[in-house]
Amino acid sequence: MLDLSDNVYNRSLARSEPKFKLWRSAGLLLTYRCNAACEFCYYQCGPDKGGLMPVDLCLAAWRSLEILAGDHAKIHLTGGEPFLHWDHLVEILAEARRQGRAPVDLVETNGFWATDERRVRDRLQRLIDLGVQRFKISVDPFHQEFVPIQPVQRLAAIAKEMFGVDRVLVRWEQYLQAPARGGALRPDVRDGVYLDTLRDHPCRFMGRAADHLAGLLASRSAEALANRSCLACFLGAKGVHIDPYGNVFSGTCSGIILGNINEMPLETIWQQFHPERNDFIRILCEQGPHGHLEQAVSMGYEPLEAYASKCHLCTHLRQFFRAAGLAPTVIGPADCYR
Repeated sequence: MLDLSDNVYNRSLARSEPKFKLWRSAGLLLTYRCNAACEFCYYQCGPDKGGLMPVDLCLAAWRSLEILAGDHAKIHLTGGEPFLHWDHLVEILAEARRQGRAPVDLVETNGFWATDERRVRDRLQRLIDLGVQRFKISVDPFHQEFVPIQPVQRLAAIAKEMFGVDRVLVRWEQYLQAPARGGALRPDVRDGVYLDTLRDHPCRFMGRAADHLAGLLASRSAEALANRSCLACFLGAKGVHIDPYGNVFSGTCSGIILGNINEMPLETIWQQFHPERNDFIRILCEQGPHGHLEQAVSMGYEPLEAYASKCHLCTHLRQFFRAAGLAPTVIGPADCYR
C-alpha cells in the first residue's frame, strides 16, 4: 500500500493542507456497449457504442489498485452492460482467482438478460463461486424505458435469495416495487417522471445527463457558476473509473482523462498526478469550468441561457472543445461524447 507522500503534489504541501487521496476503488467499465441509452448515463453508453476491456488490462488495473490501497482495494465491474459479454466477464473473474487477486467487490447489471429462472440461477451461482461479494441491479425510470420490469424483478428476487439480502443492491428499490412506465409515456409526462426522480435522487449532469435532463433543471447563468473550483473534487475522489481502452477518470468525472493504464500503471498515474501539470485540469482546479469559458467563446462557443450546475457547464464546454479537437489527450474518448 502506498503512502500519501508518494504523490508528487502531496509532497509540495504543508502538513495542514488538503492532500490528494489514495484511490481505493476502481470501477472497470468493461464496455461502453449497452442495450439501454439512459438519459442520465454519465458515460453516454448505448447500443451503438463498443469497446471491450481485455482480460490482461483488467487484471493489470486490479493489481495496481491493490498496490495503491492494499487490503482496502475494491474492484467494481460495470459498463455499459457487462452481461452483454457474459463469457468475457466470467473469464475476467476466473483469471483474477487464478492470479490470487482479492475478490471483486461488486458486479452491476440492468437485468435485461434475466428472462429465465434457470439462466438466472446458473449465472448467479457462477458469480458466487468466483467470489463476487455483492451484486447490484440498476432499477429506475431511466432504465425502465429500455428494460421490462419482469426480468428485473425476477433477478432481484433470486439474487436476494442466493446472495443474501444484505449483499444485493437495488438502485432504487422504490422503482422495483412501483415501476415507471417509461417509454409508454408522452414526452411531457415522462419529463415529469424524470423531475420527480431527480428530486429524490439527484445526479451529476455529465455525459448524456448534461443534455435533456440538465435542460429540465437549468436555471443558472454561466456567470453564476464562476469561481467554482474543482480542486476538492479531484483531491477528494477516493476512486476512479477505467474505460475499455484504459482511460482513467477521477471519480465519476467522465470524459476527463487523467492517464491511460496502457501507457503507465495506475499507481504511477496516481503518484504523478499534480493539478498544475495539465493546463486544462489546472484551470478546472483553480477556477472551475467557468475558467474555460472565455477561450471557448473566442473559438465560437455560444453559451446556453442557463445551466443546471457547474458539471453541466463543464460537459457542454468539453463537448465543444472535443468537436474542435482541443486537448485530445484529456478530453476524450469519443465514446463519452455525442
